[in-house]
Amino acid sequence: MAFVSSIDVIGSGFTAQQLRLDVISENIVNMNTTRTENGEGPYRRKVVTFQAADSNGRFRNVLARRASLTQGASWVPQDKGGVIVSAVGEDPSDFKLKYDPEDPDANEDGYVELPNVDLVKEITDGMAASQAFSANITAFNLLKNLISKGLEIGK
Repeated sequence: MAFVSSIDVIGSGFTAQQLRLDVISENIVNMNTTRTENGEGPYRRKVVTFQAADSNGRFRNVLARRASLTQGASWVPQDKGGVIVSAVGEDPSDFKLKYDPEDPDANEDGYVELPNVDLVKEITDGMAASQAFSANITAFNLLKNLISKGLEIGK
C-alpha cells in the first residue's frame, strides 16, 4: 500500500535527522575537549553523510523506467525510497592552536591543540537539521490528513 511506504519514507527522514542532531550535540559538548578518552589528542568533529535508501535513486533512472512503460500500464515504484545514514565520519580539517604553555596538554612549543569544532558551523547545521525535521513533520501531517479524508469517503 502506498500510504505505508510513504510513512516509511517520512520515518527514515525523522531517524536520519535525529541522528544528525545527536552528532551535532556531541560536537558542541566536546568543543573544548583537548584530550580524548584514549589520550590521542583533541576531539575531532564528526559529520553525518546521507544517502538515498533506494538503489535506483537517480532521477534519470526513474524517468527511464517510467518512459519504458507501454501506454495504459500502471507505474509502481520498485523501491520505497527514503534516506539512510551512510556514514558518521570525522572531519579531517586541522585542529586549532592556542598558545598556553601552562596547560598540561601543551606541546614543547607551548601550543595546545583544540578541537576542530566551530560553534557557528554547528549551530547552522543544527538549524538545517531542525528545519528538515520540521519538513518531515509537515509531510507526515499532510499524509495523515489525506488518509483521514480517504476514510471519510466510505461513510
